[in-house]
Amino acid sequence: MFSFLKPATRPEPETRPLRLATGETVEITWVRDARARRLRLIVNDGVVRLTLPHAASIRLAEAFLFENRAWLAKQLLKRPRREHKPPFGRGSDLHLPLRGEALPLGWRDGRYARADLDGGAIILTLPESASDTQARRALKEFYLGQARADIGRWLPKYLPALPGTPTSLKLRALSSLWGSLSPNDDLSLDLSLVLGRPSAFEYVLVHELCHLIHRNHSRRFWREVEARWPQWRDERDYLHGEGLALKSELKRLIP
Repeated sequence: MFSFLKPATRPEPETRPLRLATGETVEITWVRDARARRLRLIVNDGVVRLTLPHAASIRLAEAFLFENRAWLAKQLLKRPRREHKPPFGRGSDLHLPLRGEALPLGWRDGRYARADLDGGAIILTLPESASDTQARRALKEFYLGQARADIGRWLPKYLPALPGTPTSLKLRALSSLWGSLSPNDDLSLDLSLVLGRPSAFEYVLVHELCHLIHRNHSRRFWREVEARWPQWRDERDYLHGEGLALKSELKRLIP
């Protein structure tokens, strides 16, 4: 998730087709990256990207893609239908995701657009003249507040055993990563994590905090992660399986 060395030059990506077991042919963008230590396959908004270390052979990459055809087909089935962006009109029968659950959306009249958690429901307060865009902005602020509250509960458990603290924290939609730690110790986390199960969100936080100790993904780094989160593999598998849907749902709901 993290690397701070920037290559002097980066080869232009190329696109190659791959035929899936379903019969569908997909275009895959191949990108060679000097920072990459292993082959990595990412699906985002229906776009498939294969990242390769410079030394990786084409034969190795093709074998890797062949072995991951079933996983890729499953991810592509989750491609969102952009035309089904839900309108936030009063009385809409909607359920919104939060911490792995689907909570009913309720409505109130008020002077300012805002969203709150109340009795197991998300309550959206709107002026009579509020637009759909205002409603979505209020929902974005709601998710930001919920994510900050979670992080605020978790951080005190981990900071005492770390050599330092993040200099800043940003929550935003990330295209492919779940989090990153910059060379200046600026911490960024994907806002869509608050939609999924809390244990996966906390794991990503732990993962990035451990980069304060080791700026790589070495064995020593993973030992630090495991010491703090022994079930990290379960969370990684969860994010591999559900991550695309979480990212797509966040993009569908907020601006």
